[in-house]
Amino acid sequence: MGAFPLAQVGAEPADAVLFGAPHGTPYPRIDNEPHAGSMQALREALANDADWVEHWSYDVGGPLMGTSGFRLGDLGDLPTAAQDGPGNRALIHDATAAIVAAGAVPIMVGGDDSVPIPFLAGLAALGPLTILQIDAHIDWREERRGEPLGYSSTMRRAAELPHVERIVQVGMRAFGSARAPEAEFAAAWGAEIVPARAVHHHGVGPVLDRIPPGSNVAITIDMDAFDASLMPAVMAPSPGGLDYTQVTDLIAGVAERGRIAAFDLIEFVPARDVDGSAVLTTAYLLQFVIATLANR
Repeated sequence: MGAFPLAQVGAEPADAVLFGAPHGTPYPRIDNEPHAGSMQALREALANDADWVEHWSYDVGGPLMGTSGFRLGDLGDLPTAAQDGPGNRALIHDATAAIVAAGAVPIMVGGDDSVPIPFLAGLAALGPLTILQIDAHIDWREERRGEPLGYSSTMRRAAELPHVERIVQVGMRAFGSARAPEAEFAAAWGAEIVPARAVHHHGVGPVLDRIPPGSNVAITIDMDAFDASLMPAVMAPSPGGLDYTQVTDLIAGVAERGRIAAFDLIEFVPARDVDGSAVLTTAYLLQFVIATLANR
């Protein structure tokens, strides 16, 4: 996957375009650097698979890159900066909007959970949009530490976008930054929240039933949605999370029921991956999304 400059989005035809967003909107006195090396770690983990893209994948029922000439562009990492929230948001929004305008599916790797805010805003041209958030937390805070665009407010800000008509959230468990008012506000808006425990008991079918047939769907995955035993390399690991098959079944189900119009993956922390297994899980999840798009 060779990188090409942002100015050239659309100059080289692509069906999907990948880019990294190392930084989003910082909170005062909270370090937003732990996720900055995520994209590079994933590139390194997938480097050896570049010679195998024509081989059969039993996860998707076809070769990794499909059989119809699927084209994947790569912008590399956007030049974000740790403390430049406005500048970072503009870079992410404009890159996303340019990819959509070029007729491709944007695929973003963050970054903390504030980077989806401008990413989702950049999808306005897609029209009515369903968001599937796979996460341990609901992210409906109005503000935290005086910042309304940080990682605790992702879905609150998404709900304010005129092109977002539905929000389905899955994987929630334990406790996080949400308090009773946030949970009540999300329910009043109409967010459909499926806790991880419900998925363990009833499978992913009830989640997919909430995705309107034929809809454009933006999938955003916070890696802390996974169980801590599988994904310790996050800032807030907790037991009881989803497993790899449940998450990939959700992605495949969206592709069958509607259209994956955009995808982002966030919150992987390379420094917390003590044995190198978490980066493989994260990298293969990204690879599964690409293969799903290529084989649809």
